[in-house]
This record gives sequence, structure tokens and C-alpha cells, in this order.
Amino acid sequence: MLDGAAKIEDLAKEVARQGDGAIAMTDHGNVFGAFDFYKTMKTSGVKPIIGIEAYVAPESRFDKRRVKWADGGEDDVSAGGAYTHMTMWAENNTGLSNLFRLSSMAYLEGFYYKPRMDKEIIAAHASGLIATTGCPGGEIQTRLRMGAYAEARAAAAIYRDIFGADNYFVEIMEHGIDIEKRVKEDLLRLAKDLGLPLLATNDLHYTYANDAQHHAALLALQSNSTLNDPKRFKFDNFEFYLKDAAQMRALFKDLEVACDNTLLIAERCNVTLREGENLLPKFPVPSGESEDSWLVKEAERGLRERFPQGVPDGYKERLDFELGVMTKMGFAGYFLVVADLVAHAKKVGIRVGPARGSAAGSLVSYSLGITLLDPIKHRLLFERFLNPDRISMPDIDLDFDERRREEMIRYATSTYGDDRVAQIITFGTMKSKQAIKDATRVLAFPYALGEKITKTLPPTVMGKDISLAGAFDESHERYSEAAEFRNLYLAEPDVKTVVDVARGLEGLKRQWGVHAAGVILSREPLMDVIPILKRDADGAIITQFDMGACEKTGLLKMDFLGLRNLSVMDDCLLNIEKNQSKKIVLEELPLEDKKTFELLSRGETLGVFQLDSAPIRALLRSMAPDSFEDISAVIALYRPGPMGVNAHNDYADRKNKRKKIEPIHPELSEPLSEILKDTYGLIVYQEQVMAIAQKVAGFSLARADILRKAMGKKIKEILDQEYVPFEAGMKTNGYSKGAIDELWKTLIPFSDYAFNRAHSAGYGVISFWTAYLKANFPTEYMAALLTSVRDDKDKSALYLNECRRMGIKVLPPDVNESDAEYTPRGSDIRFGLAAIRNVGENVVASIVKARNEKGRFSSFGDFLAKVDSFVCNKKTIESLIKGGAFDSLGHSRKGLMAVYLEALDAVAESKRAESIGQFDLFGSGSTTTTSVTGVALDIPTDEWEKAMLLAHEREMLGLYVSDHPLLGVEHVLRGARDVSISQLFDDGVTNEQIVTIAGLITSIQRKVNRQGASWAIVTVEDLEGAIDIQFYSNAYQQHALNLIEDRIVVIRGRVDKQQDVPRIAALDLSIPNINQAPIGPFVIRLPAEQCTPPIVDRMKEILRSHPGTREVHLRIEGAAASAPTTFRLDEGLKVTSSPSLSADLKSVLGPDCLV
Repeated sequence: MLDGAAKIEDLAKEVARQGDGAIAMTDHGNVFGAFDFYKTMKTSGVKPIIGIEAYVAPESRFDKRRVKWADGGEDDVSAGGAYTHMTMWAENNTGLSNLFRLSSMAYLEGFYYKPRMDKEIIAAHASGLIATTGCPGGEIQTRLRMGAYAEARAAAAIYRDIFGADNYFVEIMEHGIDIEKRVKEDLLRLAKDLGLPLLATNDLHYTYANDAQHHAALLALQSNSTLNDPKRFKFDNFEFYLKDAAQMRALFKDLEVACDNTLLIAERCNVTLREGENLLPKFPVPSGESEDSWLVKEAERGLRERFPQGVPDGYKERLDFELGVMTKMGFAGYFLVVADLVAHAKKVGIRVGPARGSAAGSLVSYSLGITLLDPIKHRLLFERFLNPDRISMPDIDLDFDERRREEMIRYATSTYGDDRVAQIITFGTMKSKQAIKDATRVLAFPYALGEKITKTLPPTVMGKDISLAGAFDESHERYSEAAEFRNLYLAEPDVKTVVDVARGLEGLKRQWGVHAAGVILSREPLMDVIPILKRDADGAIITQFDMGACEKTGLLKMDFLGLRNLSVMDDCLLNIEKNQSKKIVLEELPLEDKKTFELLSRGETLGVFQLDSAPIRALLRSMAPDSFEDISAVIALYRPGPMGVNAHNDYADRKNKRKKIEPIHPELSEPLSEILKDTYGLIVYQEQVMAIAQKVAGFSLARADILRKAMGKKIKEILDQEYVPFEAGMKTNGYSKGAIDELWKTLIPFSDYAFNRAHSAGYGVISFWTAYLKANFPTEYMAALLTSVRDDKDKSALYLNECRRMGIKVLPPDVNESDAEYTPRGSDIRFGLAAIRNVGENVVASIVKARNEKGRFSSFGDFLAKVDSFVCNKKTIESLIKGGAFDSLGHSRKGLMAVYLEALDAVAESKRAESIGQFDLFGSGSTTTTSVTGVALDIPTDEWEKAMLLAHEREMLGLYVSDHPLLGVEHVLRGARDVSISQLFDDGVTNEQIVTIAGLITSIQRKVNRQGASWAIVTVEDLEGAIDIQFYSNAYQQHALNLIEDRIVVIRGRVDKQQDVPRIAALDLSIPNINQAPIGPFVIRLPAEQCTPPIVDRMKEILRSHPGTREVHLRIEGAAASAPTTFRLDEGLKVTSSPSLSADLKSVLGPDCLV
């Protein structure tokens, strides 16, 4: 990585242009690029020769040490004695298989800094390979440079015997560098002495001669240096580009036979990569059964279990049809494997998602228990999942509880063979903005220049950036958006320099990684099919080919996804069982619940799967969902495509009769009514596009799926071809030209963004379940939700504030009440001990164990006496005190901080004695207890001021829990800002938008740039989240004096969404008046059905206990569609608004009682 700057497409074009006909790839130590190289060259009419520049251990591959053949230095073994180099190519398919196996074994057995082979495994797998003496890093040239000709001759003779005299060549290069010239004569002598043929090669690291600067920049990136660093890693000249045959023969005019042999090898090497095979894993079936027969039996059995009262009409026919397609395509084993994985997960208590993707459209998947949605009931189409007219690999992705995903991978590995299962490699490609930043750094320009350039590029659209080539290409669809970028490029020489280097870097591979979810399963041992590697850090087996190459080979790719929401649901169900002694089985719930749909209609879906963001919550309020179909539609509609044509609002307005339902064409009103009925005349789903083509044009669903795909691609020639049978079919069915054209015109844009109904329905189930749990078991659900994000302080703050809004008290950690995680206690939530800084899982386990076995802690001294000695250390106890974990024992935090060191000293000796078994602290008999309970601790009773107490609490918990400095001034923040901090993370706020936020400064990092100007990164948080705000030099100079921790500020700035996490560049700062009283009446919302004498009396009591001067209004909201009625309450019920008033009212009237 970060060495080869030759882009495969450019290389293929240039080789084809030169007419040389063949080119070889020999990457260092791996064959990562072999598949793409092979396919690209074949497409360009160039013969691909696949090889490797292998790393070879100087002795045994198992010997993980550095070896010197002389006195070290540049002429000795490469990398300080770790390995030498060797070049080899596959002559035929046997050789290709051996090459892949050698590359794999080098990772599996010989890794030491690099993946290394040795003579032993090379000899065992030399058949079909052609090899050479190698480059200057090879063993032969290394020994020659050291003056050890005899040793070089002996080594070459060994390799000649391993590969055969016709398959081992003396390699000579001519790049005009000294290291090659020093050994040339000895190489010629060696060839003569051993009768070895000569071979001329050219070391290619970039395609064109003028790409040398891009390669130099790439090497500077690799070595983390700059181009002006004289000590950086660099090549000696600029000769490492693609040379044509004439140039090579000119270079080797005195050794033409070497060039002839180059051509000979090109002719001899003929390989074919494995493609399109059925390498799906073999499922073990009972004796006398085949995979096909067993799938049929299992599916039929499963269908009967789904419908114990009798299988409904049409289901058996659908099942038989699907089974026929699956067995005909050879996919029976695949479905049996997936069903086995899901069944195992359920058996061992790992929660599995109900469905993901188009697999939910399969009745076989439903019968086997792979999915949980009845596809016939929900109108999901099998042909969208598996097209009977086109054989393509099925793709079922599985969601698991994220904490147990690795268990599922281990199960798959142990069941189907550890030599047949691997994770999938990914390659990080340098995109435009990253290339600009990298180019800026290696050219030693200020970081700000790179920022300046990237900000002129068009914004990211649906996760895609415009390429630098596209920014200069007039035919590119976003060319006009890049005018500012091009103007800057033309106006500033430094910008031009950076962009020119970045264009050479863009598209190159930066690093390899591992696919977040993908796993490969194979029928044959993987090493017989593709090359693999072992990650040195953890021993994970990973493919050397990426996902696309593995799938094209015929291997099974499955996504084992870890879904946090499944963990949340599992934890919530456990919380319900512990806190309310109720056992809820989500899978048995009907997808209808009044409280759930009321919660959705109020848009109170923070923390609900897929429905969490502020804009989608607003859409829910507008839509007022009252059925599962509405949830599915929200998930399908809340995406850039449908939102771009206002489909999401049209759906909401039509559903609630704010707009009329307009047919696509009058002739189509009746024929399409059944298909579009539940989406109010709108095309929302891909399955609807297919059903329409079937209904009006007479297409089969398989043919309709082909039409859907063609429409999505937007290629005019293909669309014109597809229009012909579509028009003919509609004409045959009696539709007019006007109806045909109107429908076609409507279908094309809609099919581009119409969503997969099976996927939105599958995810809709999780959305419904999480909404159900939040609506019906709010305390237990929010505790589980907070646990799931305990390491994400921004999300924790957001959900903590949601608890406050819902009237749920989140109490500080407590040694007598808390478990490791957030725990529901009645209607409250107790903060988890494990979330306290410096308090590990072992400490929590010790505290809980002591509490359970020896009784609740009665005092601080009692706590120290009962817990294990390792709990009684300075850091842990200090963190527990500051976090409030001892508050319930009646001690002040400040008081405990004054005496805890004395207490620890007092208990230390007895703890040491206890740990070695000298006596039992709680034993009976004559032994005197020497615990702290016997030491008089004079604990002061005074407490820190609120600001100090909360600052320490936040330091230990990462959050304000017992209180918040901003509580009570929410009205000031709302009046000063135009967005909350959490809204900055939603799609509604765009890059470069000017916004005003308000909140508390929680940290300040003051910095100085290279020009000596001061600036700062300031973290500001409100009740919903936190964000970093950058005060660059001008803004910093103007506002530096007001940048003080724990100060409430209002900041106006420009949003930057070009990184993974949004940030703001400050333009202005002001200090709000936090003593300003709320303006206007205090408004209480009360549903009509709650307006009963007992509730009204209790509300009056609460209002009278908070007397003040603010008028109170009561808004009565009826269940019917009539407008709400607002009453002004008596003068005697005026109040002083405060967090405690709000909490008291919410506890009686519900979390949404305040407007």
C-alpha cells in the first residue's frame, strides 16, 4: 500500500495503446489487486500475467528474528534482516493456485513485519510457476553486492532445482541506478555459469513518466513526511514508468535475448481466474436426503408450524413456486445454511432481526424462520428477491445483537469449517477531499489551505463527492456546481499545485481494512479458491480479494450485522422482567397498539429505530401514523429521492385529507387503485412499480423486475428498448397513448427512488417494537437505551434530556442501588456504576457481590469494610465520591473528599491481613474487628457549591445527572438560538449554513497556528448534545475574554459538515441574560379524557405550591378533530416556572403536558 501509483484503468489503456499485448502484476507480498487487474486487462484486450514480488524469510519462515549475512547496512538482508524479495508469475492455472496458496501461507505462517515465504513452501508449491533472481532486494543480488558470489551461485542453483532450469531466470533491470549497475556483471556471469536464461524487466510504480511526482507524494504519505524533507523515503530517479517494447530493446540493445525471453514468458503465461462457480457451502443433510429434498421438507414443515390452524389458500402454491426456483438455481444449500444460522442464534438467546432487504419477500424464508413477516399478507414480492428469469446470487443479510455478533461468526466457522469461512477485506480509496488534504500536507502547505480548497468543492450528495476529474469535465452532471473550485484553481498558483498532486493521488488505495459485517463461506477450502491472509493483531482470517471479487468467483457472501437496537430491545425486556415481573415476547405482538401509534403521532420517537431524527419526528406529527403500513412508508419516504419531489409531505397530506388523491391518469384510476390504495395514490415501493407493469402491461413479475432495474439505471438506449414491450402490452389491454405516456413519465423518476418494500417493512417491525417498548415501558426502555450509548456522551446527554422531558428521573449512581449499567428502579432510572470514570467492571462486580452477600452498606466505613481490597484504592473511591455514589449514605461529597484518604489508610492493614487469610473481618469469636467501622471518622457536613458539585459530577460521569446548569434557563436558550445542538446532526441543517446555537462552554483548547496567531476549539453543550466550535484568529481575538468554562453563551457560526462529525466556525458570540423571566403564559396541555376532578384538584395543588407572577393557561385537547380549547386560570394559580414545577406536573399529567 502507498507504493504503487499506477491506476489499473490508465495502465490498461496505455498498454493497449502501445500495442504490447501483455503486462504482469507483481505486487509486494500479496495479490490484493489480482482480480481487478485480470478483469480490467481482459476488458481492454490486454493479456494479464499474475505474479507476486514475494517476501522470503532469510532462513525459516517460522524463525521470527532478524538475520544478517554480513555486517548489516544497506547491502545486507532487507528491512534490517527480516526478509529478501523474489519475483514469480503463474504460468498456468496450477501455478495460479500455487501462487495464491503461497501468498496465503506467507501470511498464515511466516508473518514477521511482512508476510514471508521460505524455500520449503516454495519448493512444495513451485509447479506452474516461473521465477527470477529478483530485484536488488532479492537474495541473489544481496549476496552479490556483499561480494559473496559463491553463496549467490549456490542459492540460485537451489532455486533452479526447485523451479526447473526453464522456469528460473536471471532478472536484469536498467533504471539508471547504481544498485543495479554494481551487480550487472556478476548476474551475467551467474547466468553463464548455471546456464540460466536472462530476463529483462522494468519496475513499474506509475503509468506515465510525469506521474513520478504523484508517486513521490504517495511515498511521502507512506513515510509520514513531506516532499521538501531531504531524508524522506524516495526513489533515486523518475524511470519507474511504463516503457514500450522499443524503449526496452533500446535499453538492452547489447542483451536482446533478455528481451526475447520477456516476450517468451508473456506467451507462456496463460491463466484463467475462477468465476461464476457455485461454491456455496454444503449443508449436512440426513442420510437419504439431498439439499433440494431437505429444503422442500423443512419449508413445508415450517409453513405448517406458521399456520397451525391450517395453511391458507394460495400459500402452498407460492411455496412450491419459490422452492422450484431455488432448487433449479442450485441455492437449496444456501437457504438451509441461513436457516441454520438463524435457528442457532435463537437457540442460544441471540436476538435476530425480523428481516433485512428483499429476503422478506420470500415465503420460503418466512417458513424457515429466517424472516418474521408474512410476505403474502404484506404484499411483498418474491421476484424482487430472486428473479426466476435471471440467475443471480441471493443476498440475505442478518442482524444480530451487536454484542454477540462475534459469537455468530465463530459458530459459522466451527460449523462450516475454519478453512472455509473468512471475513472480507476492504480497500480505502483516496477520494477528492482526502486527496486534497493529503496533497496539502506532503507539499508542506498550511492545513488551512487544504480546508479552503475542499470548502469550494460541491457538497456531498447521498454520500458521494464529485471527483476532481469530474470538477474539470464539462460533461459531468455536477460540473456547474464546481465553478468556485475551478476559479480558485486558476487564480492561485499554490492551489493549482495542490490540486494537480491531488488528482494523481485520487483513486489510489490508501489502506486495507475489514468489511464491517461481511463474511465469506465456501464449499471448498478457501485457500483452494482465493488467497487469504491472517491479521497479525488478532489472528482473524480475511480474504485478499474484496467482496465483489469473492462474489464473482461464486463464493457466498453474507452480512453478519451487529444492530444496537436489538441489544436495546433485549436489555429492555430483561429490565421489564426484573422491574415489573412481566415477560414480553415481541414476536407474538400484533403490529397494532393504541399507545404506540399515539407516541408516533406525537413525534416522540427519540431513540426509536429509524425514526430518531428531528425532521422525521416532524414528519410523523404531520402524518399521524395509525397502521404498520404508515411506519413502513415513513422509512421508505424519508430519503433524498422522495423528499426531493415532496412525496413524504404528499403522503401525509393525502392520508389526512389535506390534499385530494389524484390518479396518474383517469384511465388508470380503477386499474391501479388496489396497488396504490395503501399509499394514497403515490408510488412508494419498487414492488408497486413491478405490480403496475404486471397489471397494465401484462408483464410477468420476473419481467417486471428487469424493467424496474432498467428504469433505475436511466440509460436512454435501454429505456427505449424496454418501452416497446411496455407500450405494446398496455395497448393490448386497451389503454390510450395518453395513459401510456403519462404512466411511463411517472414511473421513470419514481422507480429511481422507490424503495424496497420488503426492506422498509422488515425494518418497520423493529421501529414498531422499539416504539411499543418506549410507549408502554418507558422507564425500562430508556434505561436500556442509555446503556447502549454509555460510551457516547453526546447521545447520552440527548437521551438523558429525553428522560427529563418524559418525567423519568435519572438518579446519580449509588453503591446500594446501582448495577453496572443503567437500571430501572420503579419509575426512576439509576445511573450505572460502570459508567463512572476509573470504575472498572471488576470493581462493580465486587460492590454488587458484597452488597448481596453482606447486606446493604450503612455508612462509608461499612462500605470500605465489606468490599474487596482492590476496590479500596484512591482513584476508585475518589471517583465514586465525586460521582455521587455515596450520597444515599447521608454524607456530603465535599465531606467525604476531606476524609477518604484517612479512611483508606485505616482500612489498608486489615484488608492486607484479610487478603492473606490471617483473620476474617466479619468472623465471630474473640477477634476484634479492625475495619473502618471501628475507627471514628469525623466527616464534615458542608457541601460544595452547586457549580463545583456539578463540575465534579460531570468530570466523573461525563454528564450532568443530578442537575444541569442549564435547567431553569431553557426558555433563554430557546429564545436565543435557531437550532438545538442535536439538530445540527440531522439532514435538515446543511453544510455552510449559518446557525445560532446556545449552551454551556464545557471545555476550551487554546492553540497557536504556524503563523503565531492564537485560536481555540471550544466545546459547547446544551441539554441535547455537544459540539466543537472553532474560533479562528479574528473571532478568537474578538471574543477570547468571554471564552470561560461553565459560561452560558450564544454563538453564531457557519456549519461544517465535511467531516464525519459536524462542527462550527464561530462568527460571533454573545452572553445571554439568564435572569430574564419567561415571557408569556405558562401553558399546560390536558387531553379531554384526563380532565377529571381528581386530576384537576391535584394539578391545582401543584400550581399553588409554586406561587409566582406568571399566568397559567390550560389547553384542553379533545380526541375528535375539533380545535383545542384554552382557558386562563385564576389569579391565585399564577406560578414561578422552574424545573421542579415541570417535573411535578409531568409526574401527574404525563411527559407531554407542557407546551
